[in-house]
Amino acid sequence: MRRASDDSSCHPPGDRGAARAALALAVASALLLTLVAVEWRPLVSLDGAVARTTHRWAVAERGLTRTARILTDWVFDPLTMRLVCATAAGLLVWRRRAWWTALWLAVAGALGTAVQQSLKAAVGRRRPVWPDPVDSAHYAAFPSGHAMTATVVCGLLLWLCHHLGVGRTWWRAALTVAVVCVLGSGLTRVWLGVHWPSDVLGGWLLGALAVALAVLGYGRGLGRGGLRRVPHR
Repeated sequence: MRRASDDSSCHPPGDRGAARAALALAVASALLLTLVAVEWRPLVSLDGAVARTTHRWAVAERGLTRTARILTDWVFDPLTMRLVCATAAGLLVWRRRAWWTALWLAVAGALGTAVQQSLKAAVGRRRPVWPDPVDSAHYAAFPSGHAMTATVVCGLLLWLCHHLGVGRTWWRAALTVAVVCVLGSGLTRVWLGVHWPSDVLGGWLLGALAVALAVLGYGRGLGRGGLRRVPHR
């Protein structure tokens, strides 16, 4: 793989796919946000039915619930994901002198967190309450911070892997880890009874939207001083 730096004069092509994805994700996210904010009854009923079922399972399956708590607290935790993002940014600077790309990665991750916290405060949705809880969480419920943070970090890093043209073996490994982290980050929160299913769906949609917008920003602005794209072999 040819070494590239932030001084590359090669301009990445515009990503029409990212623009279309961003539009679709924006519409879906806005629709779900509206339904949650107005407490649309069919959505509330579905959330309640799924949450009650998974909570019964969580109470009955203590071993699986302990595993879910370990995963959500140490593997899928937003702090863990942010540390992974920071490590990747550091490697971009150390190995490739890709200062602007590292900054883009850090800023995109930080903005995702800011949007997540702002929406939580604005919507103010209450978390599920159980007489026999298996876990606890604080602050507002929508969107799920675990689901959104994992989606943003894994999505950005996957895009960087694709952009850099990593080998097939590394790409498949990265894709597998990303899918496990994104799905696991949301499913464990529902299983543990600290989020409604639509909180997790909102985190996934908003996280994917943040990634699509970040990719557009890279291609149309920051990417001019970023890493050179390397075709897959």
